[in-house]
Amino acid sequence: MPRNILICSCEDSMPLDGAAVRRVCRDSTVVEGRQLCRAELERFRKIAAGGEPTIVACTQEAPLFNEVAGEIAGSGTLGFVNIRETAGWSKDAKAAGPKMAALIAAAAEPAPDFAFVSLSSEGVTLLYGRDERVLEAAELLKDHLDITVLIKPPADIAPARVTEYPVVKGSIRAAKGRLGAFELTIDDYAAPQPSSRGALSFGPARNDAKSRCDILIDLTGGTPLFPAAELRDGYLRADPGDPAAVLRAVLKARDLTGTFDKPRYITFTEDLCAHSRSKLVGCRRCLDLCPTGAIAPNGDHVAIDAHICAGCGQCAAACPTGAAAYALPPADALLRKLRALLGGYREAGGRQAVVLFHDGDHGGALIDALARHGDGLPANVLPVQVNEVTQVGLEAVAASFAYGASALRFLIRAKPRHDLAGLAKTVALAEPILAGVGFAGSRVATIEIDDPDALGATLRAMAPMDGAAKPATFSAVGGKRDVIRLALREMHAVAPHPVDVVALPAGAPFGTLEVKVEGCTLCLSCVSACPTGALSDDPERPTLRFAEDACVQCGLCAATCPEKVIGLKPQLDFRSATAMSRIVKQEEPFACISCGKPFGVKSSVERVLAKLEGKHWMFKDSKTRLDVIKMCESCRVTAMAAEQFDPFGAPARPDVRTTDDYLRDREALKREYEEKSKGES
Repeated sequence: MPRNILICSCEDSMPLDGAAVRRVCRDSTVVEGRQLCRAELERFRKIAAGGEPTIVACTQEAPLFNEVAGEIAGSGTLGFVNIRETAGWSKDAKAAGPKMAALIAAAAEPAPDFAFVSLSSEGVTLLYGRDERVLEAAELLKDHLDITVLIKPPADIAPARVTEYPVVKGSIRAAKGRLGAFELTIDDYAAPQPSSRGALSFGPARNDAKSRCDILIDLTGGTPLFPAAELRDGYLRADPGDPAAVLRAVLKARDLTGTFDKPRYITFTEDLCAHSRSKLVGCRRCLDLCPTGAIAPNGDHVAIDAHICAGCGQCAAACPTGAAAYALPPADALLRKLRALLGGYREAGGRQAVVLFHDGDHGGALIDALARHGDGLPANVLPVQVNEVTQVGLEAVAASFAYGASALRFLIRAKPRHDLAGLAKTVALAEPILAGVGFAGSRVATIEIDDPDALGATLRAMAPMDGAAKPATFSAVGGKRDVIRLALREMHAVAPHPVDVVALPAGAPFGTLEVKVEGCTLCLSCVSACPTGALSDDPERPTLRFAEDACVQCGLCAATCPEKVIGLKPQLDFRSATAMSRIVKQEEPFACISCGKPFGVKSSVERVLAKLEGKHWMFKDSKTRLDVIKMCESCRVTAMAAEQFDPFGAPARPDVRTTDDYLRDREALKREYEEKSKGES
């Protein structure tokens, strides 16, 4: 908790509840002001000069406060939180004291560090268009970037008086890469003829031409060259019929020269990945959800290209093992923020909290507009800004209800920039779990809105619901899989009507196995394929064990099983976290008839004996040969050597018959029939 907390009424435009803030942030000194950014700025200077960590409950004037603190030697660290647009500017402002205290408590949680990746661009730019508009854009960029214009045929383009940059023709057939490293495959590529007169004429065309560039500007107005095109760094696309959009693309391109750092959104641990084993594919959740194509198979696991990854976080939200984990922030850090938010809200007297996850670009702007021009957020709606709403996984949903939330909403665009299938699956997974433990009603849903007034109306129309009577207070630490297990257990412990087992939809990352035991031969192929250790054996005797808590329903066991006796059953058994692994099947080992050493499975050895005895040429006449099957690997070799057993001593095979042999047989039968007919006549 910071040493100082500064709250301001912003010229009495909102009421303050200093008592609520002091009750929640009891280890901090709470300073109230009316205009800390102007008339009372000297108060801020004195506090900053003390060198202690400080949170200022204002984001609008953050640059000013940072500037003033920078002029003071030894000033403490500064943090900022918005309580004006999110709480104070609302028709419910008088009841928003608990929310203000909660927002400040959540802001006091330390922000974890994260890594960056670098993108470098030297300004080599390809402008791709079909008419004069692309040349107009090129004129605006020629003095700033190293440009080439690619005209998509057919086009009637007048030649320039002076060739200041290359103009060629062709159609981009394939494109890959990102800012600083685009690779293009171009068909119908041709350079212009210098003698072009009224319109550019081109020389011989060729296909499969290769080109590289740092920046790619697409003004064709056609289908985007990349999936989720708006998320591809360095790829700028605009409708050529919209001059304003073209100008925005041009201005943005001018700033794309140099070295840029972007967050490494996903932390990936290969050893935890359950994608495949032995060339059999199991889990492919992240591959199916990634909107930018940044994820690709790479042997038994997948590989994530951090330069292409746009940070939607759907892979991390869906990953059942925690191999892909979000880093901005990690799952445990987000849960600690939710703990401070919901715990502070409850401690300050708040009730029926609704957690509203939103991003900064869309959700933050919508909330600001609602506060400035409308009724503001309801007093019980606690906004939580994340990098992307799609990064929120089941662990955050479960933790929210464990900490006392009564409902949870995801604020997204009416027309999303990319597919939100991952978020839809998270909601579909959360609904039966919450309903199964007694959280009835519409507890988790999305709000797909671009209108601030419609957002306010939707939130105020929500039916009041109660959260857990005695919310949990656990602190989450660890990897994603550990965090989600903990959050689910804690939610189950405080749920209104907890049950032991909840059925889940297909594809859920929790569940058990249904094994047709009578068909299982205990070959243990499934144990070798299981990436999480949910299936295990016993070195002392033929045994197959299963630990449901470790199963992620990847399906590799079912795909590997030669007898096809394994099936998946999605469910959430809250007892599995503390349950011992159960024995699926166990048999006695077969004892070697020579040395008595146990080996193999008794039923399997007996089955093999029954199939071979008296039926296979190797075991028709010799009892010793049949006894070899009843021996361990060491005794088997000794017995075979003593009998001088020749594995190649099979009976002679019949001669290979050809078409000529069948034709001769047919002719012989024909002659025999003719002779027989003559004799009878």
